[in-house]
Amino acid sequence: LARERSKAVPSFYHQPAIDVAAEKPSVRLTPTTMLYSGRSQDGSHILKSARYLQQELPVRIAHRIKGFRSLPFIIGCNPTILHVHELYIRAFQKLSEFPPIQARGDEARYCALLRQLLEDHKDVVTLLAEGHPPATWVPQDERLLRPFLDKTLTSRLGMRMLAAHHLALHEDKPDFVGIICTRLSPKKLIEKWADFARRLCEHQYGNAPRVRINGHVAARFPFIPLPLDYVLPELLKNAMRATMESHLDTPYNVPDIVVTIANNDIDLVIRISDRGGGIPHDLLDKVTEYHFSTAEASAQDPRLGGPFRNLVDLSNSGQAGPMHGFGFGLPTSRAYAEYLGGSLCLQSLQGVGTDVYLRLRHIDGKGESFRI
Repeated sequence: LARERSKAVPSFYHQPAIDVAAEKPSVRLTPTTMLYSGRSQDGSHILKSARYLQQELPVRIAHRIKGFRSLPFIIGCNPTILHVHELYIRAFQKLSEFPPIQARGDEARYCALLRQLLEDHKDVVTLLAEGHPPATWVPQDERLLRPFLDKTLTSRLGMRMLAAHHLALHEDKPDFVGIICTRLSPKKLIEKWADFARRLCEHQYGNAPRVRINGHVAARFPFIPLPLDYVLPELLKNAMRATMESHLDTPYNVPDIVVTIANNDIDLVIRISDRGGGIPHDLLDKVTEYHFSTAEASAQDPRLGGPFRNLVDLSNSGQAGPMHGFGFGLPTSRAYAEYLGGSLCLQSLQGVGTDVYLRLRHIDGKGESFRI
């Protein structure tokens, strides 16, 4: 079977179908469209959603395959990157060969294919991180790679959200339409991931900072929790690690982390304030660079052996454990926030701590929302 796969993929590298699909524009949906088309009396919304995905996913995957083909030779030939490239080609092949969806039986088989592809691609972010060792980078590669990684990571997030939304349309969960929560509480989501981060921190350090939440704690509104499930645990874990490592002499007397929620009719802002020592001014601009990792930072400034390394070693997989040393988490979180019509900004008080501002546009606020 492995031999058959290895033969099939190379033969698909220059498949004209990929080139044709890559020339088509992507049709991105607003979350509001997904919300209001996610229900019907006769269940017809399920078939409409499946047919949309059958048209859309091959186009988006073809766009990414085109991106892989444009990589610098030294990066594109990396075995790990080549493996991810082949995963995308194989996904395109499977999706393109699926017969037109006419009835519920076809849709059920398509759901099985979506679940398989979600499983096959679950480690793509980690593979991309492993496949771009900083030692191989040159300045011109950085200029090419940042937009490539931004686009690949956000496109992956978009496709996973669309696939997960379709699968979730089969479920009947209170306050949910697909993956959209109709009454999302930022406070409850922050509490959930703060508890998760505290358990990790206590396991590693024997203690963890408390998390205090203030601001608009009663706010509720329609939103998609999935991307927040990636970003929030990373920001909270790193605030805790920075706090603990800057207070190693007093590990059972550490300052709280303060999370402030600001909700308005346009966007949501979450500020995470720690007292973990801050970031040196001369390195602040570098934290959103892919692969600005522990080793590189420590080599440039001996002060970075402690708390700062935890800001740049964020993991990208949400519920998975931390991804030490890849330097992928913060730029990935920034890319996700921008994809969702928002931003991720850092304000450093060197010697004191860091404030991280996560700004996300509402899906039902004034003006057009982001598109997935």
